[in-house]
Amino acid sequence: MSVSNHPHLSIILPALNEETRLPRCLEQIDQFLKTQPYVAEVIVAENASTDRTADITRAWAVDHPYVRLITLKERGKGRAVKAGMLAADGDYRFICDVDLSMPIEEVVKFLPPQADGFDINIATREGVGAKRVDEPEYRHFMGRINNLIIKITALPDFEDTQCGFKMFDRESALDLFSVQQMNGIGFDVELLFIAKRRGYKIREVPITWYFDADSRMRLVQDSMKILAEIWEIRQNWRKGVYEKKPISEADRQPKL
Repeated sequence: MSVSNHPHLSIILPALNEETRLPRCLEQIDQFLKTQPYVAEVIVAENASTDRTADITRAWAVDHPYVRLITLKERGKGRAVKAGMLAADGDYRFICDVDLSMPIEEVVKFLPPQADGFDINIATREGVGAKRVDEPEYRHFMGRINNLIIKITALPDFEDTQCGFKMFDRESALDLFSVQQMNGIGFDVELLFIAKRRGYKIREVPITWYFDADSRMRLVQDSMKILAEIWEIRQNWRKGVYEKKPISEADRQPKL
């Protein structure tokens, strides 16, 4: 795969203590990108890890120059995703969990021509065409409880806001991530909440999703945190915190 200053696709990997799963993730992404006709980049947003996540990324980047490392001193998945998205150069920018619970080959569903007419495409594990593999019933129940809370309090139009695979085009990424405030699990809700009110066209993309036993989801703690962050999101909106910021021509151009 050739390298360019203007990638078609940016893949952002938020990574907290991922030394075990990251090598396999990077290898699978590399094998996939070799089959694609476009230029891509991979950004690992290392999220204040205490293991070898950053070292593994640096070593991989030696022979794979399309891989970039961002290191953050503070934790928070939302913080890592924001840093990666704003550092990206791609026309399309994809949030991708390191566990690759959605096979990376399915990213084609989030890109043109399948994504034509939409600014944002988000993965869903619910509904027609979606498939969950090896997920225990109690974990599915936990996820549906969290989603019900989100539907009632913030985003009634979406069946699965918390799946970790989402694509933003350049304009929506620059707009939304420049005003993002949430650093924790509520950042997905925040981005979609703002996007709906901005009038962006959003599509849910059914995927095949494989359960990962290393998931860090917690029903009571996460539900309470989501509720608190949704309250904060609504307050931020009322206060004008998310006021649209102008995007300069320099921002629209790929970084050299």
